[in-house]
Amino acid sequence: MSAVTQHSTQAVPVEFALPAGAASGCLAFDADGEVTRARFAAQVRGLAAQLPAGTHAVNLCEDRYRFLVAFCAVAMRSQVNLLPPNRTRAAIDEVRQQYPGSYCIGDGDACGCPAGLDSDPHFVALPAQLPVLEGAPLRVEDAAVVAIGFTSGSTGQPTANAKTMASFRVGTAQNLAALASLWPAGAAVQVVATVPPQHMYGIELSVLLPLLGDVAVHRGRPFFPDDIVRALQSARAPRLLVTTPVHLRALLESGVALPPLAGIVTATAPLSQELAAQAEARFGCEVREAFGSTETCIFAFRRTARESAWTPCPGTRLQPRPDGTLVCAPHLAQPVQLADLVELQEDGRFILRGRQADLLEIAGKRASLADLTRRLLAVPGVRDGAMFQLDTRAGGVRRIAAVFVSDTLDAAAVREALRAGVDPVFLPRPLRRVDSLPRNETGKLPRSALLALLQSH
Repeated sequence: MSAVTQHSTQAVPVEFALPAGAASGCLAFDADGEVTRARFAAQVRGLAAQLPAGTHAVNLCEDRYRFLVAFCAVAMRSQVNLLPPNRTRAAIDEVRQQYPGSYCIGDGDACGCPAGLDSDPHFVALPAQLPVLEGAPLRVEDAAVVAIGFTSGSTGQPTANAKTMASFRVGTAQNLAALASLWPAGAAVQVVATVPPQHMYGIELSVLLPLLGDVAVHRGRPFFPDDIVRALQSARAPRLLVTTPVHLRALLESGVALPPLAGIVTATAPLSQELAAQAEARFGCEVREAFGSTETCIFAFRRTARESAWTPCPGTRLQPRPDGTLVCAPHLAQPVQLADLVELQEDGRFILRGRQADLLEIAGKRASLADLTRRLLAVPGVRDGAMFQLDTRAGGVRRIAAVFVSDTLDAAAVREALRAGVDPVFLPRPLRRVDSLPRNETGKLPRSALLALLQSH
């Protein structure tokens, strides 16, 4: 039984470099050509033989293929990939302090790492030509911890989450099953991803899919609409775009034409039904939204343009709690508590009701930050924005603040537009127009960055 269809979490050796597709099949590609799975395996062996001793490696490679090679080479040395919440020197140093036996690995001059990191004695710069070594098939024990991901810090301090090969293998099988209807049976899909490989969503859909399924992935991380178009043009059909609501909105606003797509997958931030419907109409394919977290990985999907309820992956059970939801899933060694509040339906699907921390009660009236932000973004002329609650209190109440981006509206005009649908007690004070929001690489807004932005204006 292949690693893609095997659902047991027992500790058995699992071949993960070439489990699906022939050795001559494509694993990675760009405009310059394709890399076969056999070539990939040889380069993993070659790099693994040259890595330094240690327990953990901070994988900072920007080139997605080289990230893949480094990811597997680290695992082959029985070391663990550390995936920092962002690429700032402070975040990298904090992760390394937590794991003293760690080193950094990156793309050298093309790494995009913070200044000075490439001169650190514990930094390994990948050579332009990766070493090659023939040998036995690549294997990693199911019980082995192969990665530690960190939460984004959007609601507090980043926390570490260890992932075993077993959890990744089973979760990938679920994701493939949930997405397989987007392309013809038996076809080898080619993925273009705009999310960094260090993010858990990026790991699941642009690193694990090619490792554990008959899938190929574009080497780069295109950011601007024209870059995304070029990356998709270098892919063979069927093409799958893995992206975020921020990138999806930018694609629509740019007016670019995309090559035919098998589908679009999005995550990391809420996707509005309006945006999903516009994308489906413009690009002629389904948009499927994935739901999960760094703690749980993906455990549900929905077609947002047509449905508000989420469909859990097979075997996943949700248990609503007063302060969140307990997630039980085949790829999780034990249940995980999330802060998200859900409402279960009779057919097994669920409606997301926000987070306990997002629920507001002022003067006996209730609202949610998610709904208030949705109303802010719905104001014609607002290109981006966010509502959040301040830590300080005024008259015993934590005030609500907002920042927005607009080319045509000032704060007074936005506040007046909000009055039509927002109770006066929830109108943001302060409300500031800014040039851009401090979104991270996946489009999320760390709370600390929002507070700093507000203080600087």
